[in-house]
Order: sequence, then C-alpha cells, then structure tokens
Amino acid sequence: MPIPPQGREPDPPEGAVQPPRGDLTQPGPPTEEAEPGPDAATGTAAPDDEHTVALREAEDRWRRALADLDNLRKRHARELEREAAAERARTAAAFLPVIDNLELALSHAAADPDAIVEGVRAVRDQAVNVLERLGYPRHAEKGVTFDPARHEVVGVVQDPDADPNTVVQVLRPGYGEAERQLRPAAVTVAKRE
Repeated sequence: MPIPPQGREPDPPEGAVQPPRGDLTQPGPPTEEAEPGPDAATGTAAPDDEHTVALREAEDRWRRALADLDNLRKRHARELEREAAAERARTAAAFLPVIDNLELALSHAAADPDAIVEGVRAVRDQAVNVLERLGYPRHAEKGVTFDPARHEVVGVVQDPDADPNTVVQVLRPGYGEAERQLRPAAVTVAKRE
C-alpha cells in the first residue's frame, strides 16, 4: 500500500460509506447573517410573525375594552349622582309650600288662637299630602289587627271592648307601605286575656 501524503486522510476501502466532507459547518460563534428564532435569548420573534401580530391586536383590543369599561363606570357614577341631586331638589321643592304656610301661620300668631290652630292643621295636612305624593302614605288606623310590618308596639293595654291583638291607640303615625316604609306606626295593642 502506498503511503498517503501528509495532511490527507487515507481513502477508505471501496464500498465503504464515506462521511460527508465540508457539508457540515463547524461549531463556533454565530455569524451576523443568522436571524434569531423565537427561542433566541431576545425572546422576540420576527416582526412579521402572524402569531405576534395577532397577540398585539388582541392586547390592544383588551386594553381598549378596559378603558371603555372604566369610562362607562365613571359616566354611570356621574349620572347616578346627578339623578340623586335632582331627586333631592324635587323633594325639597315639594316641601317649600309647607314651610311658606308655617311662616304665614307664625306671622299671624298674635291674631285669633282658633285661626292659628286651624292654620297649623291645614299645614299638617299639606305636609301629609306631600309625603303621599312622594309614595309614603300615612297610616294611623285604630281597631285594625296588629301587623309587625306596619306597626311598632310601644305598649300593651287591657281593653275589654277591643279584640286581642288589635291596635287600640296610635301614638305616632307611620308612613309608607311594605318595602317602602319611612317608619312604622307606634301603637298600643290590646292584651290577650
């Protein structure tokens, strides 16, 4: 066998599988031409990656939806405050004639005392009417069966003329019905024998 020249490997025997020569790149530092993939240390994909574009669009839509929701919440809070202020103003305006009539009655205090009593009753009726228009009717009935939803018992008396568990006397009238009640009527109830 002849001796191969220096620096060159011997030829393999005929029929043997030869390793590829020069096809594989040697490991070493990356070249500037190579683009980093999505797994590269930067963590970013190529700008034209359709998944990245879709993710950015979804994030943009999400941020806009959050901003819209926050604006809606603020607008709703402003509208509620505006409606509450308007309702307070309507309620106060409904009581202005009552105050006017009370001042008128006080200005005539030196006159006939019977006229003053009559004027105060009229003012009271006017105030009760205002509460009724606002949805809080007055209830001060005697002789009705005690109802814990409408009455507050402040005393129990023995009354032979009244049925047990009925309202004998109303000490303070109640205003409102069922769920919309300003206060229950303070009553005394007949005791059971």
